[in-house]
Amino acid sequence: MTLQPKQSMAAEIKAAIEAEIESGTLPPGALLDERTLAERFGVSRTPVREALQQLAAQNLVRIAPRVGVFVSRLSITQLRETLELLGELEAVAAKLAARRMDDEQRASLEASMAQCVEASNENNGKQFAEANATFHDLIYAGSHNEYLAQQIHSIRRLMQRYRPKIFLTPAQRQKALQDHRKLADAILHGDEVAAHDAMLQHAPVGTTGFSEFLSTLPASYLEGESGLGSSPPAAATGAKRSRGGVTGEEGDAKPRARRGLSRASAG
Repeated sequence: MTLQPKQSMAAEIKAAIEAEIESGTLPPGALLDERTLAERFGVSRTPVREALQQLAAQNLVRIAPRVGVFVSRLSITQLRETLELLGELEAVAAKLAARRMDDEQRASLEASMAQCVEASNENNGKQFAEANATFHDLIYAGSHNEYLAQQIHSIRRLMQRYRPKIFLTPAQRQKALQDHRKLADAILHGDEVAAHDAMLQHAPVGTTGFSEFLSTLPASYLEGESGLGSSPPAAATGAKRSRGGVTGEEGDAKPRARRGLSRASAG
């Protein structure tokens, strides 16, 4: 079925914004201005509104009536619970990969491990993050459980906005490398129990691991514990206008709304 021009443009805008959210270009709490986005993409506000509504359905943005549209934030509790779920699902994938990976996939996993080492040696955080994603994707594919892989990818997409800073330091990359080596060895030797345990240890869900993960996040990335309608942290206020439809962060929303901030429900 061929997309109508308006539908096609909405899909393109959605994909562009989604990529910027996942890369961290649009951080949690960032305020998205409909009018500015329309100017950026050279379209009317209708396809922009459609794109934002689609992103809201994926929990990537939050539409606050009479206030604005924001990149969704998670509370500390939501982050912990999401990481716990992700860690358990990834551990199952690792166990199944140890059982089911074929020879070609095992060779690809070993090659991916070498790419992680190379990126770490070159002190390239971005390259390491890409190699890390490939390493994990190979494990999911190696589980030969498509539904499991889909669920993991869905959660990782939700979490991706919180991960851009996770491999910035050599110490972070070295820890990930050690975890990857244990994982790869267990999977390549067909040791299901060791693969499951290694993935659980790799996930930042323990007390120390989760605390270290939180320490990489600005306070403005976190939602209040009382829920999505709670007041944002003070650190979220005062962000300056930037390009690409970002007009600040959630704590800065109400003053801007009084100055005519476009709304997702506006014409």
